[in-house]
Amino acid sequence: MTSSLNPVAPHHLPMFITAPGETDVLMVVMALVLVLAVLGVGILFLRLHTMPERMAHKSQKIQFEIVAVLGLLALFTHMHIFWVAGLLLALIDVPDFGNPLRRIAGSLEKMAGLKPGEGMGQAPDEVGISEPLPEVQKEEAAVVPPSITPSRISKGKIHA
Repeated sequence: MTSSLNPVAPHHLPMFITAPGETDVLMVVMALVLVLAVLGVGILFLRLHTMPERMAHKSQKIQFEIVAVLGLLALFTHMHIFWVAGLLLALIDVPDFGNPLRRIAGSLEKMAGLKPGEGMGQAPDEVGISEPLPEVQKEEAAVVPPSITPSRISKGKIHA
């Protein structure tokens, strides 16, 4: 059987119309373009979404962790205020309060004659409360003048 064209049909068909049984090239190309566009937009979204975390990566650890948590909250709740808060926190340079306090504590330990870090375990729970000292600490307490011990501080002297 020979195939012949209908006399009313055009003799030249456009490129995007495929013959029966052949591969539709336009559909394959458009499927690839769609997959690449979805991947590109997804990567752009995630890069933009993680921008505050990348900015806060050079800052302190606690600031980075807070920004990361805000980013995850924004991602899972779709509330953009968390992302904005994380971005603002990443842009702000939070001052380091810990390092000067560690230096002060180290100086106080040096003045007290303790090794660095040794005074952390001997800190009292509350100022003004005196407990009976074990025998080992009684010898160390004899070095401290009695005018400085917490049991000698009256409530009137604590308040300035």
